[in-house]
Amino acid sequence: MKTVINAAAALVFAVTISMSCQNRSTSADSASAVLENIATRTSIRQFTDTPLTESEIETLLKAGMAAPTAINYQPWHFIVVTDPEVRSSLVSGRVNTMYAQAPCLIVVCGEVNWIRRGRDGEEPVEMENGNWAVDCALAGENILLAAHALGLGGVWTACYPYPDRYELVKEKLGIPDKVMPLTVLALGHPAENPEPKDKWKPEKIHNERW
Repeated sequence: MKTVINAAAALVFAVTISMSCQNRSTSADSASAVLENIATRTSIRQFTDTPLTESEIETLLKAGMAAPTAINYQPWHFIVVTDPEVRSSLVSGRVNTMYAQAPCLIVVCGEVNWIRRGRDGEEPVEMENGNWAVDCALAGENILLAAHALGLGGVWTACYPYPDRYELVKEKLGIPDKVMPLTVLALGHPAENPEPKDKWKPEKIHNERW
């Protein structure tokens, strides 16, 4: 009987060790995939005519909304533009001509003010949100990384702080006064395959202090 118990215990131990090793292997594989996705993402400016599916667009937006924000305020809003005429209307001269070709644009916008909660019976106060651009930039990067992971391509195009760009975007898309478009992300299936840039520069690193 004791021998059977010992054998059973040994089997349980072996299975536990095996599962632990598998979990570590899976975790290592996942980490490697994430790091590979970050390292190999590059800007795509030429796209095929294939539209993005609703599921792909939703996945991209969920990735954007998973980004961190100051005090979890989440000041962002996202405008999805797939209509060819609307996309073309956002092209200004020779700037951002890929808008007309990319099957999907996601305009990442932020609330430039936030409402501070009242304290000790005070009324809530509307204040300038100095973090909105950083928060929205994090969301935009998440969307670009998610696009790359899905086999799609994308490029960041600056909107804010250039008045000629953000005023056009605000006008064409009916964006409210207290909301600012930070970036227009052009997204689609890649029609080019540029090599990712190696941006690793050890001389940019400072340990403990400058």
